[in-house]
Amino acid sequence: MYVPEKSVSVVVPTYNERANIRPLAARVFAAISPAHCELLIVDDDSPDGTAAECAAAAAETGWPLRCIVRRGERGLATAVIRGLREARGDLLVSLDADLSHPPESIPALLDALRDPRVNMAIGSRFVPGGRVDLHWPLHRRLNSLVARLLARPLTPVRDMMSGFFAVRCKDLRFEGLDPIGYKIALELIVRHGWKNVVEIPITFSDRAAGKTKLSVAEQLRYLRHLARLYRFKLTGRKR
Repeated sequence: MYVPEKSVSVVVPTYNERANIRPLAARVFAAISPAHCELLIVDDDSPDGTAAECAAAAAETGWPLRCIVRRGERGLATAVIRGLREARGDLLVSLDADLSHPPESIPALLDALRDPRVNMAIGSRFVPGGRVDLHWPLHRRLNSLVARLLARPLTPVRDMMSGFFAVRCKDLRFEGLDPIGYKIALELIVRHGWKNVVEIPITFSDRAAGKTKLSVAEQLRYLRHLARLYRFKLTGRKR
């Protein structure tokens, strides 16, 4: 089990992820010492009882697991920002609730942050050693490729779409953030002007339970998000 040098908060945005809470928490706390880590769930008022499951799991196991419930607000990126703001750790990790990101790779991300020159460590599918361990249909592969190509002028990071990353709390500037949709890592990289992003190879798996949140509406929100980031990059304007 990995024992970090500094306190860690693992931030997970959720909506209808009740079935994944205990398997996720078990893998997180098997990978990193619960004495030095908290698991912070930010839930968008899921009707499936995700928040209640978090409370029950924490009470029954003693895990340092807490849940923030947002009412009247939706969106993965803004949920992650809420979690990053309220996290208690010095080092902050974001990953998805569906177990597509391997919690066993958290120590590698944290180790990368030992180098003070590194701004962010990101779990990457597209560097040597990284892979997608599922049979994606052609349209999913094309969506991913096109999304990355559209963002490539903003950053040389290969997997800027990843939701699995680690940063230092002290390096974050929340007042300048203005995301839409899912792509919080891209938002952080561009808004902070981060140049030294280390990509750690991971195996990306299909979700363990529940339904994907990807939709045409989310794809349109991504295009709006890109427009904001290009405007920011070219003019320095927030929107």
